[in-house]
Amino acid sequence: MNGVRSTAAERVKIAYGDRNSQFGHLHLPTVAPVAAGEDPPRVPVVVMVHGGYWSTDFELVVQTPVARDLAARGAIVWNIEYRRVGEPDGGWPRTGYDVVNAIRALDGPVRAALPADLATRADFGRVSVIGHSAGGQLALWAAARLQARTDRSTISTVVVQAPASDLVRAGTDGHAALAAFIGAEYAATPHRYRDASPAHLSPFPAHVAVVQGELDTSVPLEMSMAYVDGARRAGQSVELVTVGGEGHDSFMDPASRCHRETLRRLGI
Repeated sequence: MNGVRSTAAERVKIAYGDRNSQFGHLHLPTVAPVAAGEDPPRVPVVVMVHGGYWSTDFELVVQTPVARDLAARGAIVWNIEYRRVGEPDGGWPRTGYDVVNAIRALDGPVRAALPADLATRADFGRVSVIGHSAGGQLALWAAARLQARTDRSTISTVVVQAPASDLVRAGTDGHAALAAFIGAEYAATPHRYRDASPAHLSPFPAHVAVVQGELDTSVPLEMSMAYVDGARRAGQSVELVTVGGEGHDSFMDPASRCHRETLRRLGI
């Protein structure tokens, strides 16, 4: 990848807030030295937002194997945690704001944690964000909220893997985990579902790639297709990538085709 090769990776825990779940794991690649007189290649920066029904039943470590693989390929990986349903202050909209603040941490504690050889080569002008399932909803909402940029970083690509993209549809279907996340049934607070729903977001200046396994039984392929169609009509740069023979959990396997399709969208 652009001449960057990694032989090992280091993981550092960094807080971006005062709450127990406001932290992330920063995976740092070890890159090959640059020969004298050569321009050092840029090092990709990737933010990961895990899924798991927005619940404390799942933690950021479910994405550790993928984060390690990305770091082994030469990327700086910021795998974030956030407050979830089942802990104090978890749920909407605080969970969404945690993801926003975790991305903003690229400008401060994440940069500060980089060793000198990475700090000068990190490509904060082309940050990629990956979100799986419920993490896809959070990644899209945060990117739109930020309009794809912080004070010192720019999001160029958002890869959402089988994302929870239409919370209004899921809410009207009586999705129990979603109701726990929003804090009420859809009929009681339809505006909260709409505000949190990627399908109802305004366009933002980054490319969105929706990657979906055709065998997914957790998030219907039809939901992703409808999201992409609606987002494109609204003016969002967006594409749909379907992967045959794989399902919802394939994204957490670095050997899967779903992961390989994600890598292609990241340019890694």
